[in-house]
Amino acid sequence: MNNEITFKEKIKNFLRRKNIYISFKVYLIDALSAMALGLFASLLIGTILNTLGIAFNSMHLKELSSYASKASGAAMGIAIGCALKTPPLVLYSLVAVGLASNELAQAGGPIAVLLISIVASEFGKIVSKETKIDILITPLVTILIGCGLSFLIAPQIGYIASKVGEAIKYATNLQPFLMGIFIAVVVGICLTLPISSAALCAAFQITGLAGGAALAGCCCQMLGFAFMSFKVNKMSGLISQGIGTSMLQMSNIIKKPVIWLPTIIASAILGPISTCLFKFEMNGEAISSGMGTCGFVGPIGVVSGWFNSIDNNLKHSITFYDITSLVLICFILPIILTLFIHFICLKLKLYTNDDLKLDV
Repeated sequence: MNNEITFKEKIKNFLRRKNIYISFKVYLIDALSAMALGLFASLLIGTILNTLGIAFNSMHLKELSSYASKASGAAMGIAIGCALKTPPLVLYSLVAVGLASNELAQAGGPIAVLLISIVASEFGKIVSKETKIDILITPLVTILIGCGLSFLIAPQIGYIASKVGEAIKYATNLQPFLMGIFIAVVVGICLTLPISSAALCAAFQITGLAGGAALAGCCCQMLGFAFMSFKVNKMSGLISQGIGTSMLQMSNIIKKPVIWLPTIIASAILGPISTCLFKFEMNGEAISSGMGTCGFVGPIGVVSGWFNSIDNNLKHSITFYDITSLVLICFILPIILTLFIHFICLKLKLYTNDDLKLDV
């Protein structure tokens, strides 16, 4: 028994020395959030550059966009490595791991990169600085394990992820009312929680009607909290939440969960309005569906989808109805709905404006 305890303690001490902490938070919150930043800095920036390139008929911008987009696998791998606090040699090796897993998984690239990069990172940490030829062993182990897993399981991960995404989009087209509610509420909640809604949408390629509903839910969360709390947080709170992140309200939500009601109810209302009434679609890069008004990435994604459709002869032009739908779904209706429900909640004394005050 003593030997068993000693062995467990040795393992625990070794993992601690190697900075390996096996936990839900590290792998599915920290790593996922970091991966979303990697996607943002590559694929999403590439999409924005491509949209500008189409709008201004610039081949140089289109070429720049292709370079940024091609780097998405490597960017995600490095971002995950940073989140896991990997040693430099492991971190640099994740460029190859991210590139391989993203490319082999195709549509399900983000999920494959997340899972495989985590495994490769932890094995890289284990061997790091354990030999005199660390400069060879550490990158070799990291790349062999990461790329080996990519060849073995990345295509299967991609297949499963694409089928899940197709099922979500099919269900949304089949039952736009119910799925509009479900997607808007769930993705909106993920946006405010310390879970990356952008990475979630990218992983399952949530676009089309489903992407529009997801974007509507995210806009309700961000603009909803921004305008609900304007009385106590003023302009700084409006900007930080409206084009930053509604995640800033998480500490207040933990203290008083009822303050989340207006944005969640608004999401549940706006989701089916988006899918059934406006038939609003987000056909840009899937990551945009989970970004809301953060840096105006969600609306830019919608516009990007329009330009891509025009470029591929699937759409003749951007209509007044398109622009009206975008403005209503992404800006006006989220504000009106949340403020109306917020007013009712205040009258019912469910909470006060002070419960929404940020510590910034």
